[in-house]
Amino acid sequence: MPRRRRRLIQLLVGLVAYAFSMALMMRAGLGSMPWDVLHQGVALRSGLPIGAVTALIGVVVLLAWIPLRERPGIGTVANVVVIALVIDGALAVVPVVDGLWARAALAAAGIVLNAAATAAYVGVGLGPGPRDGLMTGLAARTGRSVRAVRTAIEVTVVLTGWLLGGTFGVVTVAYALGVGPLIQWFLPRLTVRTSR
Repeated sequence: MPRRRRRLIQLLVGLVAYAFSMALMMRAGLGSMPWDVLHQGVALRSGLPIGAVTALIGVVVLLAWIPLRERPGIGTVANVVVIALVIDGALAVVPVVDGLWARAALAAAGIVLNAAATAAYVGVGLGPGPRDGLMTGLAARTGRSVRAVRTAIEVTVVLTGWLLGGTFGVVTVAYALGVGPLIQWFLPRLTVRTSR
């Protein structure tokens, strides 16, 4: 398969899988990943579907790139559009499960799928997601470490989302602790080299 086509297909599959991973964690009902706590809170307060809220927040974050002088790629735009289009459908087909063990299994599957999906779309090198670009842009402009900037952003969005009624719980903490090492494991396996 020509390399460009492979990159575009992997980008699309990664973003669709990312939306499904969000749905798995939300349906588990044990908390959501940090940005989804905010998405849920805004959706509850506004009455908008979660897909629309995800897109709107993505656009607001992209506007914050302007003073940071970050440049979006096709993957950045696709991130906003594909996830917004897929998440509501994913929530419609992922069932709500009963029982703590079933919910924990659903959440764990969501975290692992999220890491693989992130590595898939990052690994094609077509542009970071809006939230990742915000993190790297703020780190570059403030001179702070990526770790400090990411922590500050995620604490802010979790607190804001929780105050608006989003679901904060053990999955939020497990995601924060586990997704980084999982992405690190998946990334070399899903990176597509852009030159021979």
